[in-house]
Amino acid sequence: MLRLLTPLLLALTPVWASASDLPKVVSVNVCTDQLVMLLADPDQIVSLSDLSVDPRSSSMASQAQRFAQNNGRAEAIAVTQPDIVVAGRFTDPALLDMLREVGIEVIQFPLTRALDEIPSQLRAMGRVLKQDVAADTLARDVEDRLANRANVEPTAPLAAFFYPNGFALGEGTLSHDILTAGGARNLSAELGVAGNGRLALEQVVLHEPDLLVGSPSYGGFSRSEEMTTHPALGDYPVLHSSPDWVCGTPYALRAVAQVADAVDRLVTERRSATQGTTQ
Repeated sequence: MLRLLTPLLLALTPVWASASDLPKVVSVNVCTDQLVMLLADPDQIVSLSDLSVDPRSSSMASQAQRFAQNNGRAEAIAVTQPDIVVAGRFTDPALLDMLREVGIEVIQFPLTRALDEIPSQLRAMGRVLKQDVAADTLARDVEDRLANRANVEPTAPLAAFFYPNGFALGEGTLSHDILTAGGARNLSAELGVAGNGRLALEQVVLHEPDLLVGSPSYGGFSRSEEMTTHPALGDYPVLHSSPDWVCGTPYALRAVAQVADAVDRLVTERRSATQGTTQ
């Protein structure tokens, strides 16, 4: 079981190279925003995506406040004259093609589907930003912490991803890897779900998970959220995921620690209940 210790959070302060020839960068994706902030010299950052300052979307929303934001429009980005634009795998291809047409280098980063991919993502961004030393230092720290993972026991608490509309995550996703690294089994995976999928309310209730993983409710009313608050689920503890679960950054290890804490509580409660029935 992997734990995130305070030193790692402190280590998320970048150690920058300082040279006048460092490339100027624009980010148009919330995950590349965070990789850029972790590794770039502040003077390298021309702008970040407008999601960078949204605490519901980014683990580094407060840090992003100091930087300009872009609206994802090619014309507005081009006039700022960045050397490089970094984007996600599914960023609007029309935007990226327009930027390439005016001579701006565009580099896309893939989705992170496993914790073990985080060090390579850090090193890849380090190469883009010419911040290889800082990237390697942070990547090695992540690798050291990932090396402490233990296999999930067959008797480990069972967790069910259950987001609005029954959205669930199975094997081959970063969220699944976070969940299992924290010491819980994933109901979606045990039901054969790979990647993104859905669970019916009846499936969740039938398999009696120890824990639900869902999203916090926001203002307003959404019919898609109704099933997540069904009375049949009223007795299940819920762990609310956060932006830490989404991007391939060291903050994903904070999500692992969140799961590990929930698992510890469940195991303690299970042990207490067992002892109570034997007395």
